Amino acid sequence: MPGQRRADIGRRRFIRVAGGTVAGAAMAGGGTFTAMAAGVFDTPEPDLFGGMPRSLALSLPGAPGAPGGDQLPPAPPPLPPLPDQLAEGTLSRPGALVDIPYADEPVNPQVAENSVPTTLPFQFNKSDHKCVTDLPEALRPWRDRPTAWANVTPDNNHTYLDSKGVIQYRPNRTAAGYDQPVTQIQFGLGCLTGYRIDKDPARRALFLKRAKAQADRLIEKRVEARGAWYFPYPFNFAHPTHSGVVYKAPWYSGMAQGEAISLFIQLSQLHGITEEERTTYRAAADGAFASMLRADDAKPWAVNRDKNGYLWIQEYPINAPGTSDYTYNGMIFAMFGLWDYFQATGNPLAEQLYDGSLTTIRDHFPRLRNARWYSYYCGTHRIPAPTYHQHHINLLRQLHWQTGSPTIANRHDQLIDDFPAYGLRSGSVAAIAAGTHTLYALDTLGAAGSFGWSASKADRQLATKKVTFAKATQAPVNVRRRIMGRGIYYRINAGSYAGWWIGEAFPKVFLRGEYVSTTYRPQRNATFPAGVEITCVKFGANGTTGSTKTVKFAKESNAPFDRRAVVNGRPMVRITAGGLNGYWAPTAQVLTDGR
Repeated sequence: MPGQRRADIGRRRFIRVAGGTVAGAAMAGGGTFTAMAAGVFDTPEPDLFGGMPRSLALSLPGAPGAPGGDQLPPAPPPLPPLPDQLAEGTLSRPGALVDIPYADEPVNPQVAENSVPTTLPFQFNKSDHKCVTDLPEALRPWRDRPTAWANVTPDNNHTYLDSKGVIQYRPNRTAAGYDQPVTQIQFGLGCLTGYRIDKDPARRALFLKRAKAQADRLIEKRVEARGAWYFPYPFNFAHPTHSGVVYKAPWYSGMAQGEAISLFIQLSQLHGITEEERTTYRAAADGAFASMLRADDAKPWAVNRDKNGYLWIQEYPINAPGTSDYTYNGMIFAMFGLWDYFQATGNPLAEQLYDGSLTTIRDHFPRLRNARWYSYYCGTHRIPAPTYHQHHINLLRQLHWQTGSPTIANRHDQLIDDFPAYGLRSGSVAAIAAGTHTLYALDTLGAAGSFGWSASKADRQLATKKVTFAKATQAPVNVRRRIMGRGIYYRINAGSYAGWWIGEAFPKVFLRGEYVSTTYRPQRNATFPAGVEITCVKFGANGTTGSTKTVKFAKESNAPFDRRAVVNGRPMVRITAGGLNGYWAPTAQVLTDGR
């Protein structure tokens, strides 16, 4: 790119740029990465990095343990623990007269296969989303949540194993345990992932034994109704935010129905099971899938259609209009079962149900999103959900992988910007430019809560302090998070200003390194607007100053990118082709697809 690279942004040279092609090749998504417009820049501009050394602004810090202090590829933010479906409610034992009609016949695979409906339960809104079935193993459903070896035999306040190795749910250690379908399914799926990644034969054998025990209990305790299999909750349950509704045993959950499909399908695809087991688990998957094709015109049911024609897989199905929760995370977890079933069987109805569900998630996103704060748990009550927001981010990322939808990827990006994961790796530092800055004392949860937010404390401002630095400095920080009603702040955790917060404000104050990184599959497209000057950065390593390229295009120009992250305090995307290959472009200046 002759004439376009400017190593010293602080003292710009103003030149006439000739025409030509920057990337020289057509990019996916239309258009070409075309030439910078001819023109003359004749007005001096202020130094972009005034008071901040370029060695900080244009380099990434060395990572602990990396050879030569180089930057290691960033690890994604740690996943929060799986949500406890019953944690905020109250369990009670049903009356003695409650009879749960468990199936008492052996599994008949042919009957289960023949009972799968061949038509949809009703018409619903669709958008022709297609399932991408050739995903790498690591990107497939539930592969991100292995059960740790230390947890293969749980015994804690809420869970323990019965004599057959099946996980039981109890309100507390002194209470009786219950079969809880979602707890059993998720434990089984985690054990399957543990089985896949562990190298020790004895451990693998126990992981597989645990997974099969959970699946076998679900099969044993199934209810066959309406030509489908349902997995009952054998206790009463009251949830304080569910409009006073009490779920009376037996009740059913669309989340459990969909997750059960994943467990059965994934077991049936393993090499370490017998052919008889494979046949049984495939029949169980057929029985569970059939429940997704039964409407809500009789009981039990798991799917319905709202007044605007959108399909819902209800985590908490209630017949009275408007009383179901329209819960987002439970529906998406159930969708993973539809993806698994379509990937294994090619059944077109599974893909249509998935398409309808994704259309619902896409179009109802404005009700899920809570701009610049935690997203909402469900469509009915719209209560901000600190414990579910990171789940929503992770689940939307997987929906993008499963379909390649740029719209879903864009929704995912918005949730990250609203409230990013705030834990930082050890050794994180913020660069602070020379000059005067304001520090803040804020009322947060404190160390036990990782300095997170609570409704009672509400991030109240307790005090401020002005500090002046004669030259740029760095401060150790251990939290980067959005403060209620404000922007992103860092918590200083050592030195003279330990415990104080400082606002993120590139290039004056920024967290050094790459954080909240997302890799996209497939790659996405960024559009460089016409007539806008944009400086892109190829970062150096550990104090080595990186390079910059400043571009301005006569026409909108597209470029692919494979990653999005907060890099040195700015949301950026990494370009993967042409003259900007390997450079990061700020998202504030380019338009990413899916908007």
